[in-house]
Amino acid sequence: MASILIAEDAPAINNLMAANLRLVGHSCDQAFTGDQALEMAAQKTYDLVLLDVMLPGTDGFAVKSRLQPDQPVIFVTAKTSLDDKLHGLGLGAEDYIVKPFEVLELLARVDTVLRRTSRNATCFEFRDLKVDLSARQVLRAGIPVTLTPQEFALLEALVVNRNLALSREKLLALAWGYDYEGETRTVDVHIQRLRKKLGLEKEIQTVFKVGYRLNTRG
Repeated sequence: MASILIAEDAPAINNLMAANLRLVGHSCDQAFTGDQALEMAAQKTYDLVLLDVMLPGTDGFAVKSRLQPDQPVIFVTAKTSLDDKLHGLGLGAEDYIVKPFEVLELLARVDTVLRRTSRNATCFEFRDLKVDLSARQVLRAGIPVTLTPQEFALLEALVVNRNLALSREKLLALAWGYDYEGETRTVDVHIQRLRKKLGLEKEIQTVFKVGYRLNTRG
């Protein structure tokens, strides 16, 4: 997966982002000042930098301007004004996320940017499965598995958020769309189909009183 630098001065937020990004398979380095972020970015190539604006010392906008021009950056900040957002995007940032944010939203936006910048492999391999998110293709022991578009959308939501417990409502929003008005029972039906087709009866776990989780941690 991707190598990500988190530049955020609030330890709780920095650690929260790092923990969840690591949980889905990314590697993370953590910086707590603008100068520290610049030093780390100069010593290592990152697939993505998550950058707070209000950093001690060199602020996030200044940090962005001093990074390599092709370095993908997402601003994650409490600065909510349109002027700040336009300024950040005008500096070349890939996205601008306003605090407070939902962890799943952060993961989804990170995944979108990594795919767009082609710095993240879009293939997920687990056991005898290979899931190509770009080609929307699944192989099991080298043999193509036929999934409906909705089954693949649900699998993609589980893969992108692997090891995280997702409620049925959240899975509906991610895989069916936020305007979907059907019953959550449809999630259960599609989960059963995925388990059978992919041989993931044990790995796609039911989380009591929550929903489901794709466990890839053994």
